[in-house]
Amino acid sequence: MKNLNLCAFADEAAASLDGQIAALKDNGIDLLEIRFIDGKNISELSVPEVKIIKDKLDSAGIAVWSIGSPAGKVDIKDDSHIDTFCHLIELAAVLKASHMRIFSFYGTNGSASYEDAVLERLERFIEKAKGSGVTLCHENEKDIYGDIAARCLAIHQKLPAIKAVFDPANFIQCGEDPAAAWELLAPYVEYLHIKDAKPDGTVVPAGHGGGGIPAILSDFTNRGGGTLTIEPHLQIFDGLDSLEAGKAENTYTYPDQRTAFDAAVNALKKIIESL
Repeated sequence: MKNLNLCAFADEAAASLDGQIAALKDNGIDLLEIRFIDGKNISELSVPEVKIIKDKLDSAGIAVWSIGSPAGKVDIKDDSHIDTFCHLIELAAVLKASHMRIFSFYGTNGSASYEDAVLERLERFIEKAKGSGVTLCHENEKDIYGDIAARCLAIHQKLPAIKAVFDPANFIQCGEDPAAAWELLAPYVEYLHIKDAKPDGTVVPAGHGGGGIPAILSDFTNRGGGTLTIEPHLQIFDGLDSLEAGKAENTYTYPDQRTAFDAAVNALKKIIESL
């Protein structure tokens, strides 16, 4: 258990790259899931900008584990996103990121009639990523097609090139039991997003909600899993409004972003030490 690799969305600790690096270093974390830098989504950054970021991260001894991309977080009828996806693959090469988080589109209302369209668009992602060395990982997320476990399972069974990034809190917010979701999806899970929530959807530190994180972590490691991305969502931070479409659900509040981030890291470390 002590050999788990900790990663984080460090934009929840600070908006600036320097602040993110400091938060990671102070917490003994050397992996980053990169999402926002200075308030700009990774997809909005240019190759020259990202090269500067890579140099700074290298100097600090921090590697980018995954691109926390918004790919697939668009309406199912929006085809313009493919150019953004190709740009993200280019940035992943610059950052030497081995993984990319993706989504399975809004506007489907969970209807099975959209399955073919969803799979076809995800297949485009697979085709564009071919040869890049980047593993695409679908995150279960509210309001997208793959929000509940059964639809996530269908995606992974029909498109085995796409792995899963498992978020317990998101399942709770969709009215699903994370333990039951884990039973279905565990064979496809590449890594975890550590975010917990109460039954009413309120986001709380890991171990304080209904996510069943200790049991999931134990099984994850038994299956050979190793990487966890800490995604606190404990306090409003730059970019949260856009991520949650203005529907932030947190009630755990802290004096500042950094305190909230540190609390989330410590909560996870406490769980790991107890296992």
